[in-house]
Amino acid sequence: MEKLNNIIFYNIDKAIRSYRMYAMKQIRKSGYKITIDQWLIIKSILEKPKITQQELAKNVFKDNASVTRIIELMVKSNYLSRAVDSKDRRKSVLTVTQEGKDIIKKVQSLVLDNRKVALEGVSKEELDTMNIALQKIITNCL
Repeated sequence: MEKLNNIIFYNIDKAIRSYRMYAMKQIRKSGYKITIDQWLIIKSILEKPKITQQELAKNVFKDNASVTRIIELMVKSNYLSRAVDSKDRRKSVLTVTQEGKDIIKKVQSLVLDNRKVALEGVSKEELDTMNIALQKIITNCL
């Protein structure tokens, strides 16, 4: 019987979870008041200002209800502002506030440091190969 540590998908999940735990620990230790999911949401909105909540959920691998809760907290934390869409009153338009932009700038060097630690000892060639393989897996599963 195959051992867990020999199953690629187990190792991918373990690597992601290990990295997220490490990154959150570093963020907390630095005193920043933001989570990885909040960081991902802000980055997603900055990259695509008209992004829908459904697209946000897909980007951060969360269900719509979870994203709604995260957005509520981010509005309360003044990282995001929310307005009713003038063309469709059922939709909200999310905008990153100056405070949201500031926290992203402050955390950026920490994010880069976290990635550097996580990828220590991994060559550029290994990363390129891994990215190609992961993209193939993603394509196969769509």
